[in-house]
Amino acid sequence: MEMTQVQVTANRRYVIDVFRALTMFLMIFVNDLWSLREIPPWLGHVPSSVDGLGLADVVFPMFLFIVGLSIPYAIFNRVKKGDSNASIISHILVRSLALIIMGVYHVNLESYNRELAILPKPVWQIAITVGFFLVWLDFSNYKNPNVKKVCQRLGIVLLIALAAIYRGGTLDEPQWMRFHWWGILGLIGWGYLIVSLLFLWCKGNINWLWVMFSALLSFSIFEKLGWLEGIKFIRPYVWLIDNGALPAICMAGVIVSIYFRDYFAKGKLVSFWSFLVSFAVGNIILGLLTRPLWGIHKIGSSPSWVTLCIGISIFTFMLLIWLVEIQKKKEWFSWIKPAGTSTLTCYLLPYIHYGLLSLSGLTLPLFLRTGGIGIMKSLIYTLIIIMLTGILEKFRIRLKI
Repeated sequence: MEMTQVQVTANRRYVIDVFRALTMFLMIFVNDLWSLREIPPWLGHVPSSVDGLGLADVVFPMFLFIVGLSIPYAIFNRVKKGDSNASIISHILVRSLALIIMGVYHVNLESYNRELAILPKPVWQIAITVGFFLVWLDFSNYKNPNVKKVCQRLGIVLLIALAAIYRGGTLDEPQWMRFHWWGILGLIGWGYLIVSLLFLWCKGNINWLWVMFSALLSFSIFEKLGWLEGIKFIRPYVWLIDNGALPAICMAGVIVSIYFRDYFAKGKLVSFWSFLVSFAVGNIILGLLTRPLWGIHKIGSSPSWVTLCIGISIFTFMLLIWLVEIQKKKEWFSWIKPAGTSTLTCYLLPYIHYGLLSLSGLTLPLFLRTGGIGIMKSLIYTLIIIMLTGILEKFRIRLKI
C-alpha cells in the first residue's frame, strides 16, 4: 500500500475525538480521586502487590490506544499535503520531545523538597504549567509573528530557570531534576515516537504493522519470562520503553485505525465488526489465560494488563462507532468536545488549580469529599475543567504540539 493512496475525511475522525474526550474526562476524574475518602476501591488504581484491574488502571492505556488510532490519520494527512518523510519525522520528533519534557517536569514534582527549594512546591507547579503554555500555545491565529517569538522565548527562559532552582530528594541526599520515570505525558511521548516511526517505516502496510505489534508484545512477554536476561546489559543505553508494552497498546490502536478506514469507511461492515470482535476477544482471552504467569498489574506493565486493556479499548471504540457513526448521536458528546479537541490543555489545567488550592489552604468540608457525594464532587470538578477548557478554546488559548 502506498501512503499517497489514502483518502481521509473529517467525519471519520470525529468518533476518535469523542473517544479521546471521554478518556480525558475519565483521566481528570480518576486523577481527582486522591481528594476523596471512602470510595469503592475499583474506581482507583489497584495496589502494585495486588493482582487486579481498577478503572484508573484502564484509562492511561486507553489513551495510548487512542494515540495509535490517530497516528495513521495524522501521517496520511501530512503525506496528502505533500510533506516529505524528513519533514514528517521532524514533526514527530518535535511533538515527542515536547511531551517528554513536560513529563520529566511532572515526574520531578513527586520528589520536590520544599525545605531545600527556593519556591514552594505549588508555586513551582503553577510556574512550569505557565511555561508549558508559553512555549506550546497554539499561535496559528495570531497574525503578529512576534507574539509567538516573545512568548516562546519567555517560556523557555522560565522553564530553564525553574529547572535550575529545583531541589528534590532529602536533606541528607539532595537531588537536582532527574529521570525517575517519564511521567504520563512522557510515556505517551515515547509511545507516540516509537509507533509513529515504525508506521512511517512500514509505509502503513497492514501486514508489517501486524509484525510490529507482534514483536512489541513478544518483547514484553519475553522480558517478563526472563528470556532477555542475557541482553539486559544494554538496558541503560538501548531498550524499548517499559519493555515494549506501552508501544504495543499504541500499535494495536494503529491497526484498528487502518481497518476502520479500509473496512468500515468502505461499507464492509461484516468484515469490520468480525475483525474487531475477534481482535478484542483474542486479547482478552490471552490476558486471562496468561494471568497465572504474571498477574494483572499496571505497575510493571504485565502482558495480561496490556492485552486486557487492548480488548477493553476495542470494545469501547466499537460502542462509540455504533453511537456516533451509525446511530448519528454525536450531539450526545458535544458537552465534552473541548476535552477531545484541546486535550493537552484540559489535562494541564488541574495542575494550576491544585497549586492555587494548596496555596490558599482551603479545603472542602469532609462530607463533600466522602463516598457518593465525593464522587459527585469529582464528576462536577471534571465537568468544570472541561467547560473552562472550552472557554479558553474560544479565546484561542490552547496548547498545540
